[in-house]
Amino acid sequence: MGKATGFMEFKRAKQPYRPVVERLRDWKQVMAPLAEDELKKQGARCMDCGIPFCHQGCPLGNLIPDWNDLVFRGQWGEAIERLHATNNFPEFTGTLCPAPCEGACVLGINSDPVTIKAVELAIIDHAFAAGSINPVPPQIETGKKVAVVGSGPAGLAAAQQLRRAGHAVTVLERDDRIGGLMRYGIPEFKMEKRVLDRRLEQMRTEGVIFQTGVHVGVDYSVDRLRKEFDAVVLTGGACQPRDLPVSGRALKGVHFAMEYLTQANRRCQGDALPKETELSAKGKHVIIIGGGDTGADCLGTAHRQGAASVHQLEIMPRPPEERAVANPWPQYPFVYRVSSAHEEGGERLYAVSTRRFEADGSGRVKAIELVKVEPVQEAGRMTFRELPDSQFTLPCDLALLAMGFVGPEKPGMLEALGVKLTERGNVGRDENWMTSVPGVFTAGDMQRGQSLIVWAIAEGRSCARGVDRYLMGSSNLPAPLP
Repeated sequence: MGKATGFMEFKRAKQPYRPVVERLRDWKQVMAPLAEDELKKQGARCMDCGIPFCHQGCPLGNLIPDWNDLVFRGQWGEAIERLHATNNFPEFTGTLCPAPCEGACVLGINSDPVTIKAVELAIIDHAFAAGSINPVPPQIETGKKVAVVGSGPAGLAAAQQLRRAGHAVTVLERDDRIGGLMRYGIPEFKMEKRVLDRRLEQMRTEGVIFQTGVHVGVDYSVDRLRKEFDAVVLTGGACQPRDLPVSGRALKGVHFAMEYLTQANRRCQGDALPKETELSAKGKHVIIIGGGDTGADCLGTAHRQGAASVHQLEIMPRPPEERAVANPWPQYPFVYRVSSAHEEGGERLYAVSTRRFEADGSGRVKAIELVKVEPVQEAGRMTFRELPDSQFTLPCDLALLAMGFVGPEKPGMLEALGVKLTERGNVGRDENWMTSVPGVFTAGDMQRGQSLIVWAIAEGRSCARGVDRYLMGSSNLPAPLP
């Protein structure tokens, strides 16, 4: 490292954000850039540790100490080359990833870890601003055709890798725009869609073909798919949301989070939506059930729409401020976190469970009845026990279910293909990322279950190597995962 004592000289600098009063008035990116001098200091904090556990913490195996040192030295061109060597889309991970690499940072044993995520984002932003992100078309054409079904991060990573290997790649997306949950699930204030669009333009120039409005297994048969392509990659995600089977679930005003977030994103894209199906938090008492990132995305969206009040509910107890004994380094730290949306307002309630939704006279939700709970172990599994006399009610005009996803959608494509599923209901695969159907591969949440964007990109890259090997007999594509 160029500054071997940097970790002793410089303190960790957090990613800066725009002032709350300013950002609540628009839908622009909430993060602000770090000054270049500060970025160099943060790169200098990388401590030349003997074994960089950040490599292990990152599913992509990013060469983090290398590009930290290059940023410290001001060698931005070399830094983006080293970053792109393992990650197709560092602008996505630098914005959206929860940074398991930082949880595994050796400096984090007894100090604040290196600001890896902020440095990563700065490298790719600097590269785009400098005009150094150019198409990388293949040097040869193999004559093989590959279909990638689904255009989330796993599908895009697989598509770009396979195209660069010389295959003709077509990405099939059932929505009207490319991007999957990055397009319609991630709010504009968290990642502006121009960030996605500029990368898609690079891929188009490289020769990747994007087709929208194509619902494989519904209006595009799997027989046609198999006939037209030499290999197929399934990256449709885990889109089946977890439901909440309680009294009043069918009332008007109770919706899945993705219904709400998709509408908000469509408005930001300029789409006109029918008034009769409009979902808005304006002037409403909003209840968000689920304490994860999707719930926080709903929270920030509700703030910008002018909600009267917002409560975010979590059935688990409030996490500790610091690592618990059972959660040692280098595991990902399960600690209390405050996202940008939480900084903007609303109230978080922990260790509560929903009993029922109450209706007004017109069939709409008007309140939610909750009860406090505690986790208990029964027959080797965790369950929750209600605390006596702890029930209470909150006003609720709009309830959003943000409790995660339970796996891929089975009707249509998966049933028609006849792929075998795992015990958890995900698409099964072998060590070469192939499903039980020869020539049909899978990656991302569709085979892994709901997970992180960094895992999706890593799986897309690894699956691409499997497809390339299947088509050509061998492959030189890098694969971060077995």
